[in-house]
Amino acid sequence: MKMVAGRSICIASALAVMCHSALADDYAEARADLVAAYQAQDYPTMVTAGERALLARPGYPGALFNLALANALNGEPRAALGNLTVLLNNGIDFGVAGMDDFAAVRDLPEWESYRQRVAALHQPVGSARIAVQLDEDRFVPEGIAIDAAGAVWLGSIHQARVLRDGKVVSDRQGHWSVFGMRFHDDGSLWFASAAVAQLADVGEDLGKAGLFRLDPLTGKVTRAALLPQFEERQVLGDLVIAGNTIYTTDSLTGAVYRYDIERDAYTPLVERGTFVSPQGLVLDATGEHLFVADYVGGLYRVSLADGELEKMLVMPLGTDFGIDGLYRRGDELVAIQNGIRPHRVATFRLLNAGEGAIYSRIVAANLPQFDEPTLGVVQGDDFFFVANSHWNRFDPENRLPAGLSGPIVLEISLIEREALDTANQNDYSDPR
Repeated sequence: MKMVAGRSICIASALAVMCHSALADDYAEARADLVAAYQAQDYPTMVTAGERALLARPGYPGALFNLALANALNGEPRAALGNLTVLLNNGIDFGVAGMDDFAAVRDLPEWESYRQRVAALHQPVGSARIAVQLDEDRFVPEGIAIDAAGAVWLGSIHQARVLRDGKVVSDRQGHWSVFGMRFHDDGSLWFASAAVAQLADVGEDLGKAGLFRLDPLTGKVTRAALLPQFEERQVLGDLVIAGNTIYTTDSLTGAVYRYDIERDAYTPLVERGTFVSPQGLVLDATGEHLFVADYVGGLYRVSLADGELEKMLVMPLGTDFGIDGLYRRGDELVAIQNGIRPHRVATFRLLNAGEGAIYSRIVAANLPQFDEPTLGVVQGDDFFFVANSHWNRFDPENRLPAGLSGPIVLEISLIEREALDTANQNDYSDPR
């Protein structure tokens, strides 16, 4: 679980699911009432609060699960199973088979059918090739980029290093944890960086963030564009480049910034507090809009002219919640979803010039190399992505256990399953 901006749905216990940060809105108020009712064991009130939360944030997996939990605790096992089934229809499992609070649900005759569908959901999907495998078990990879020569560049959260084909190019030259990475048309490498608690020896820099430019030939940082300290803690997590402009998301403050390379200046495109936790972003085909993934709110389209945003309509079944990395291949968005279980690489087919999308297919899920996949890069018809970031392995003191695998980058074809989709007549009823 990434410990920035509440980026993962917590499923360790029933109450732990209620860990999301939220804007001060109707959902936040309902959620607070739900938690208070849970703690007071006032389960009828918990159900009412859960219904309000779902009304305020329709389709949100955390709200659906919390309502299912309230139903189960209030002696309504069939209502609980109904809400769990809605989640399952969208390819989401909260692991209730191991939760004591759902014992009555497991006693229902319908449980066996549900259990079998959950088991099927957790079967491997996709055939991936290991493109990169390194030995460094303390690296904690996040960002990835591929240069014109085909070399794979990786950035480290824990060590703040930048690697090219496994060799160190930059070792903490005034920057911090390395998040999203992109090559500029001039050949330089830009990356988003932030001083997060998971960075070794973060010290007093905690909360600082910026964009950095690296010369790939010399390995030297040639620009350190520090984000002004608008808030005590800021995390620039991803970026996309359009000429001399870089757009970058702050997953802690909810802002999207426009950085002018020539003027060396930041201006807000989307003000702080607008999103809950914006993550991946990508330009549309016209270059007039951004698609932005809010980890808690789903997919949005943002106008570059005025920052106006609109929630994208995502056709059922499927979900646009929990997206980390976001990319575009023609009229299709490619998303890494590590905020729902099971983790997956999924695609969304764009409709009406990006006003909406169809959750078309899962490209990869439940692969043996998966340990919280994060970011990736589209190369033609192939997708390269970090398969095992190990974000979820940090303990409460931000220490890593021994014996972790080194960074693994997987390559998977984005056209491999298209023939299968056609054979299935684009049946979206089962996103698995």
